[in-house]
Amino acid sequence: MSQPILRTDRITLVPLSDEHLEHEVELDADPEVMRYLTGRARSREEVEVLHRERLAAADRVAGLGFWAGFVDGRFVGWWLLEPPARADQGPVEGQAELGYRLLRRYWRQGLASEGARELLRHGFEDLRLTRVFAETMAVNTASRATMTAIGMRHVRTFHLDWEEPLPGSDLGEVEYAITREQWLTF
Repeated sequence: MSQPILRTDRITLVPLSDEHLEHEVELDADPEVMRYLTGRARSREEVEVLHRERLAAADRVAGLGFWAGFVDGRFVGWWLLEPPARADQGPVEGQAELGYRLLRRYWRQGLASEGARELLRHGFEDLRLTRVFAETMAVNTASRATMTAIGMRHVRTFHLDWEEPLPGSDLGEVEYAITREQWLTF
């Protein structure tokens, strides 16, 4: 199964493609959007490299990857559902990591959780995943609130080795997760 186009009441989620590169550049150029990821804006060159990696994610496991989100034809951000990448994230089989990144002008409108709910539905119904998890810095209260709003529960707090620590990184990263059974009763 390749990545399908997904829809919510407001968002159309289309598989990420080369035509979305300029949107990714705009998104990652905002230092506030990147605050808990890199602590700084990314250059176009950095985004071009990451764009290729994001596209490649769709080839690793059928049905998973990155989606560009549009509301009334306007790009609002992207969402991802991809296999675990680090050994401490558990086995790849039956699991996926959920993520989202929105342009700042679309924050606090419920779009992150709306798109994330649709990716959970896709993961659990269409792909029959058993568990979906998400990670963020412990100090990223907005992202943690989104994770809680879609039924995810705090699993652990852990620390990563940062080459250039960000403000708040000393408080660690958090993992939230939801299993298929929990999702069915949420």
